[in-house]
Amino acid sequence: MSGPPDGLTHLRGDGTAHMVDVSAKDVTVRTASAAGRVLLSPAAVAALREGTVPKGDALGTARIAGIQAAKRTPDLVPLCHPIAIHAVEVDLIVADDGVDITATVRTADRTGVEMEALTCVSVAALALIDMVKAVDKLATITEVRVTAKSGGRSGEWTREGEV
Repeated sequence: MSGPPDGLTHLRGDGTAHMVDVSAKDVTVRTASAAGRVLLSPAAVAALREGTVPKGDALGTARIAGIQAAKRTPDLVPLCHPIAIHAVEVDLIVADDGVDITATVRTADRTGVEMEALTCVSVAALALIDMVKAVDKLATITEVRVTAKSGGRSGEWTREGEV
């Protein structure tokens, strides 16, 4: 069988998807950060700031949901490797037009944690919407992206314009 088409590591020579073998890679400390936003109405922002969201602690619930999601990423993303997650940091900052969500995930393993960071932010955003939907039925998730990564063969990377 030939190698992957056009160097795509998750495809076999015949074009079918498979999980990449990472067993020969070195174990290194790897970190990835991601960010996203939930756009909200002024009423929802006010409820978050005043602590009057009908379902309770929306930001705390979203933070815990994000942490849980990072640990469950291989259950959700088919070709993602199950790896030991050593740390997850999730921050939700209420802004005038919504909530900014950032996450950083760390491991010491053979593959990176970009998917875990993205899953963390995405599920935290979903949980936040679930918590505020009685106040804002039009809440919108936007701008979910990897902002930085480090470790492994490719080293350090930061998205331009991100801190």
